[in-house]
Amino acid sequence: MSELKKLGDLIDLIDERNKNGIIKTLIGVSIDKCFIKSVANTIGTDLSKYQIIRKFDFACSLMQVSRDGKIPIACLKDFDEAIMSPAYYIFRIKNTDEILPDYLAMWFMRSEFDREASYIAVGGVRGSMPWEDFCDMKLPVPPLEEQQKIVDAYNAIENRIKIKQKINEKLEATAQCLFEELTKNKDLFEIKTIEEISENVVCGKTPSTSVKEYWGKEIPFITIPDMHGNNFIHTTERYLSEQGKLSQAKQTLPANSICVSCIATVGLVSLTTQESQTNQQINSIICKSDVSFYYVFLTLKNMTEELKRLGAGGSTTLNVSKSLFASIKLKIPSEKDMQNFDEKVSPLFAQILLNEKELEKLAQLKRLIVSQIARK
Repeated sequence: MSELKKLGDLIDLIDERNKNGIIKTLIGVSIDKCFIKSVANTIGTDLSKYQIIRKFDFACSLMQVSRDGKIPIACLKDFDEAIMSPAYYIFRIKNTDEILPDYLAMWFMRSEFDREASYIAVGGVRGSMPWEDFCDMKLPVPPLEEQQKIVDAYNAIENRIKIKQKINEKLEATAQCLFEELTKNKDLFEIKTIEEISENVVCGKTPSTSVKEYWGKEIPFITIPDMHGNNFIHTTERYLSEQGKLSQAKQTLPANSICVSCIATVGLVSLTTQESQTNQQINSIICKSDVSFYYVFLTLKNMTEELKRLGAGGSTTLNVSKSLFASIKLKIPSEKDMQNFDEKVSPLFAQILLNEKELEKLAQLKRLIVSQIARK
């Protein structure tokens, strides 16, 4: 059985300063609960004022918790030591024979933890959470052997995810090499606009959210978060009903349409795997039958910076309009060369899709294990 304990009884607050300035690796914690290297220019900065964080120490920011709905918090594993801004709280487990760092890190990853923290922080200044309130939060602490079983199950999934990600990276690199080989003789290509190679260029649209009947589980409704890190879009946060799809039928995309994020976050490129629709931040290409959608997909993947430049246009928010997007010029090889290219890359992308689907299932398993900690 688990024993409910206050977090403050399990951890010690650490304030070790980089007095001699020897440690140069400056890091922070993202809202996604992982450490990131700082890109700040530290030349001429007095690094002696920064805090030292050591392996298996935790760091968190308790500012604006209720606004963000999350606490940026993580356990250091990738470095033996680093330095952090004094704005972070750094803490260490008092007794690892009582609670494992990995188990505590999993507790912090729970969405229920963030919801509880956000509720507590509502009364704080600017939605921040006092350290004392953080320490008063309670968690179940099962016997060490039980903790280790939970951690081992989680790590097994995490390792499987890393393997699949590496396989996909190699498959993507192979596809990129084949693309570069094809595009060596660009002088022989035709110059065509996106509109000229497309059956249709579609700017997405959001059906009325006040009509409940438009929303369901049938038709993937693609938004920019669904595109991050995915070559293929096989699951989405939201779905339309058949009625919702029919309410704006012209926005419907078939499988193998190319989606490109064009507002705010510009340059993400993904392929649909089934009939879908998108919101207005995404322009999509339905390629003509004699045009390789894989070739166009990889061409656009290699044009991220150009797309961003097009979207700048003197505005603070990047925006590549449908008309501007449709007028983008691409170098298109012959139909025969594209067919040969498709024969080579299709098996690669088929395996990438299978791996991405497995990665999604593994991510669901991770969330399930984390969510069940509170029930131990």
